[in-house]
Amino acid sequence: MAEDICLFTKEGLIIKPPKKSPASLRILVLVFAMVCGVYICSFCLKQTNLHTSSKFLNVEVNWRHCHDHSIDRSQTPYLHYPKPTTFSRAECACNPVRPFAILSMQRSGSGWFETLLNSHTNVSSNGEIFSVKERRSNVSSILSTLDRVYNLDWFSSASKNQCSSAVGFKWMLNQGLMEYHKEIVEYFNDRGVSVIFLFRRNLLRRMVSVLANSYDRYAKLLNGTHKSHVHSHEEADKLSSYKPIINSTSLVMDLKQMEKMVLEALEHFSSTRHIILYYEDVFKNRTKLIDVQEFLGVPLMELKSRQIKIHKGLLSEHIKNWDDVNKTLRGTAYESFLHTDYTS
Repeated sequence: MAEDICLFTKEGLIIKPPKKSPASLRILVLVFAMVCGVYICSFCLKQTNLHTSSKFLNVEVNWRHCHDHSIDRSQTPYLHYPKPTTFSRAECACNPVRPFAILSMQRSGSGWFETLLNSHTNVSSNGEIFSVKERRSNVSSILSTLDRVYNLDWFSSASKNQCSSAVGFKWMLNQGLMEYHKEIVEYFNDRGVSVIFLFRRNLLRRMVSVLANSYDRYAKLLNGTHKSHVHSHEEADKLSSYKPIINSTSLVMDLKQMEKMVLEALEHFSSTRHIILYYEDVFKNRTKLIDVQEFLGVPLMELKSRQIKIHKGLLSEHIKNWDDVNKTLRGTAYESFLHTDYTS
């Protein structure tokens, strides 16, 4: 062994380095692999953290680029800086947009309410876009449609896309909203979509409106044309001349079912940023519209609509079998529906 290490010569003593064993090489390779593994893992964790916080990072990047100090930083999760593929926002690129959705039920005043919102110069509400079944056939269709709307790539008569401050649409509870509520809530919270709940307190009046509107789809009382909303008192009187017969046998159960659907919607979407409105309250007290504008973060304006209320006056004037309905609801939790009157 000593011969492998030392060599005596005339010039002196030469010491040879020991030969490296295969075991030491294996240890060196192992250590190198471990170091590389730790680095790769740490890089992947950073990438994951970046992905999970993307909704905030996107806002932050745009925030720094646009540099608008007038905006409350606490509101940044609910602001969006769209980059539409169909047009350029030009000088409005740094105008933040708040995405919203009106969640409602048919014949609950959502059409009238939407015309009020669209009378605001900075609000675009694009109608009942999920009335088309193909758009709600599955989760992928729903989410891709939402992306188009909130990226300002959806065009309708209400679109003011370039410099809109709030962009949304109305969504009925029976249009895939409840079926895919988990995925939709996740999308809303991830994108910062603000929810406006709009319901009717008097569900009996809603039932009258639903039945009358359904009848007119076939009867077409206005010169052979079906209209869900009207702009003149003459048209309103014509449509309200039809008095539906309400099934008094299933009436209480039908009202309970409507009530249950509303409560489930409120529960499913409780984690979103939202405001709850009732048609009757907005109709009687227009200061509620100030609350809505503040909720959407748009400048306050006087909101107007040309739509005319169809079923005015006492409910007894609009139900053909009023005596049966009156008798059925007496002494129940829905008795108040018989008396509440919104005539203006």
